[in-house]
Amino acid sequence: MFGTSGIRGPVGEEVTAALALDVGRALGIDSERVVVGRDPRASGRLLTDALTAGLRESGTDVLDAGLAATPTVARAVGWQDADAGVSVTASHNPAPDNGLKLWQPSGQAFDEERREEIARRVRDGESSLVPWDELGERCEIDAGEHHLDVLGEVEIDDPPSVIVDLGNGAGGLTVEALQELGCEVETLNAQPDGSFPGRPSEPTAENCESLRALVEANDAAVGLAHDGDADRMRAVTGEGEFIPGDVQLALFAREAVAESDVDDPQVAVPVDTSLAVDDALAPAASVTHTRVGDVFVAERATDADVVFGGEPSGAWIWPTQTLCPDGPLAAVRLVALAAERPLAERVAEIETYPIRRESVEVAEKGQVMERIEKQVTAEYDDVRTLDGVRIDFDDGWILVRASGTQPLVRITAEARDEGRCEELFELASAVVADARQKEGSG
Repeated sequence: MFGTSGIRGPVGEEVTAALALDVGRALGIDSERVVVGRDPRASGRLLTDALTAGLRESGTDVLDAGLAATPTVARAVGWQDADAGVSVTASHNPAPDNGLKLWQPSGQAFDEERREEIARRVRDGESSLVPWDELGERCEIDAGEHHLDVLGEVEIDDPPSVIVDLGNGAGGLTVEALQELGCEVETLNAQPDGSFPGRPSEPTAENCESLRALVEANDAAVGLAHDGDADRMRAVTGEGEFIPGDVQLALFAREAVAESDVDDPQVAVPVDTSLAVDDALAPAASVTHTRVGDVFVAERATDADVVFGGEPSGAWIWPTQTLCPDGPLAAVRLVALAAERPLAERVAEIETYPIRRESVEVAEKGQVMERIEKQVTAEYDDVRTLDGVRIDFDDGWILVRASGTQPLVRITAEARDEGRCEELFELASAVVADARQKEGSG
């Protein structure tokens, strides 16, 4: 029911009003107050109403944040002294999808134990409905104002010009924050529209080509891009260069390490993160690997020695601030860095290495991964099965893991040399091909 980042899927197929109602009832069993917010998808109001109905008929009060960025909803749980929060969003997924992501008062997404409990209650039809005169109330709240106050605490000396591509999503708070901090801001795809007419919701290099060109043409210091619910943030330098996710992770992590007073600080990153991050942090800090998904990065970020957590896809977590990926916070912090020194100079300091990624369609991905794990652990010494199968070598690594949401097996290989990267990628591809051949033969 829960993937790597909440419940997501096509509306009317996997995600329905009935499911939202059931989740509301399940969550309402042990919640007195719940914050609810949504991104601009066309199905958002419908699902929010169904979710709210399930909560209210359980006697739970609903604090409705309306159209709001996911990090705003996540943060509001603690601000409003609520028991939980729910973002009605499919984040960076395409327009036909929607979903539900559940939040704790700390700003952390529901951990595996709590996700499984909600899923069990839904499967079992468990609820705790109240009489007509004990129904929960529903009231509107403005959670954005408090979030805006937090963002205003970031200091930006000599505020630069910035272009923000909101991707027709819910991240307008970033524009407000930057303007209040004194930046000259131009927007792109700023009108909330759940059909995402301006560009696909995920802020990849390909999807941010218009932003890149606009930054270069207008001599802005930085370009920023959000996904539909603004939990992700990607960026373009003043030179019009889209910053690779691993490099952006290294920039944020180095700054967090420099600001911390933790002995032997660590940075939480998923197992598919580039060696560029390890090398950029050494010897001041080291990385600690997690499963892929911001939920798992956030869980590791609760450790006292973790000063930052991030995913190259654009989710950034400052654990002393909040345990949710906060796109608007990442945006203002990156602009602060750009104001101190051009981002292009900072990016040039991060050494990157050849890396190859490919997805292979696999019908029975679970069985295929079992075969791969058995074969690899028998042949290699340095093997980790935290998330998929990762083999580390002195000069590189390979990772084979099943997609959390699709019938795919993902192959990643990286090395400090191009030839070695190709060699490792071919090795990983051969392992997957062999396992698929056995799948086909029964």
